[in-house]
Amino acid sequence: MLRKEIRDIIAESRGRGWVLEPEAKRVLTVSGIDVPNSTWAKSLEKAIRFTAKIGYPVAAKVVSPQVLHKSDVGGVVLGIDSDDKLSETFNRFSTFQGFAGMLVEEMVAGAELIIGAKVDYQFGPIIVLGIGGTGVEIYKDTTLRMAPLKESDVASMLKGLKAHQLLEGYRGSESVNLERLNTTMLAFSRLVMRLEDYFESIDLNPVMCSSERCVVADARIMLK
Repeated sequence: MLRKEIRDIIAESRGRGWVLEPEAKRVLTVSGIDVPNSTWAKSLEKAIRFTAKIGYPVAAKVVSPQVLHKSDVGGVVLGIDSDDKLSETFNRFSTFQGFAGMLVEEMVAGAELIIGAKVDYQFGPIIVLGIGGTGVEIYKDTTLRMAPLKESDVASMLKGLKAHQLLEGYRGSESVNLERLNTTMLAFSRLVMRLEDYFESIDLNPVMCSSERCVVADARIMLK
């Protein structure tokens, strides 16, 4: 059963056909999935107050119902390290059509993964795990399973990746936190099953997995 907060977000988003990123990450948070510490700043003053608390550098993303693919239009800025650069970014974003504020987030690091889902007309919800980030189309290293997932499914999906050794600690390199990755995948599977009647596709890319955390750096929920 969906929590009321998630139902309200879905209902508010149906008119545009997708969920704004701050609200998509709220859906993830209440579902037990880790996201960066962030604020949805609708004023420059709020953005500056937030960075004063968490410190620089930060990432900033435009929030607008008219901008679905933010990176394609220069709507994502990483590594902002001063109030001046934050102000410059906010002012530039404010010229975007439909500007509804700026998402300001802590910077997160780790191996870049993609976790996603779609509803197949024949098989129902399908979940994907793969090597993510900007190289997702190049490497095409993914595995699929039908939802809901069990712990054994997550383990076999990980082993099914060509690059799985890089995630498990290859030649002395640090392994990602496999327990956190497992927890993330199972929480995502539960969310997918609850959202089955509402969504067309969900893309979490990249999910930054380190030895400590697995954090969803970017999220897109497309609705039916």
